[in-house]
Amino acid sequence: MNATAVRATARITAAPDGRGGTALPVLEGEGPLALRRVRAQGAEAGVCVIGAMSAPLGGDRLRIDATAEPGASLRVTAAAATVALPGRGASGPATYDVHLTVGEGAELRWLPEPLISAHGSDLRMTTRVDLAPTSRLVLREEQVLGRAGERPGRLTSRLTLRVGGRLLLDQETSYGPGAPGWDGPAVLAGHRTSGQLLAACPEFTDRPPEAQVLDGDPAEGEAVLAPLTGPATLATAVAPDALRLRRLLDAAVKLSSW
Repeated sequence: MNATAVRATARITAAPDGRGGTALPVLEGEGPLALRRVRAQGAEAGVCVIGAMSAPLGGDRLRIDATAEPGASLRVTAAAATVALPGRGASGPATYDVHLTVGEGAELRWLPEPLISAHGSDLRMTTRVDLAPTSRLVLREEQVLGRAGERPGRLTSRLTLRVGGRLLLDQETSYGPGAPGWDGPAVLAGHRTSGQLLAACPEFTDRPPEAQVLDGDPAEGEAVLAPLTGPATLATAVAPDALRLRRLLDAAVKLSSW
């Protein structure tokens, strides 16, 4: 790895505070992963991820570990989009790993801003989610392929979900140079943004949201909501820009809200 590459890990732990709210006994960020407490909403604790420097660049290794302990309620947002940028010479791909753990009766809303794949960048991102059977989750991911007027970099993203140790979802997507068919009619069909909205709660086991295509003009973007085999549902969307992608995913939240 390039000697100038960055290695950084951020850790968040939310736990009941004993007064009906949620405390943050662990809130540790380093390098480009700065963390800030934000105003709580009811029993929910809030954390905002703030990019303290340009990252990820080629060769960087970034990781976020967030845990909602049993009975806790946590919302994590971001102050701005994350921009994957080219590396410093022959630095190899960057990695950005996110591991989310939600305990019994706990809730986590993971709502970052989009990830932008800039021309010349190479990023491998993984998001691993481990839920207890009685936990609740809303997770949003958005990918913007290239800044205005430029081609995208290479982006590979993997999302896995386990509930009670059982694997419910293992999905990997690849976009940009070297990814076969990524811009073809079976994948993005000319669109430049892609996103997922993953929701899980115990009630979905017996009453999952119905599978459906979210109505709209295909030129404005398309989205599909599909229940998983278990207490979760996944919406997948593509759109020409980040604003229209967010509108589609917001509509999916309303349909799969717990």
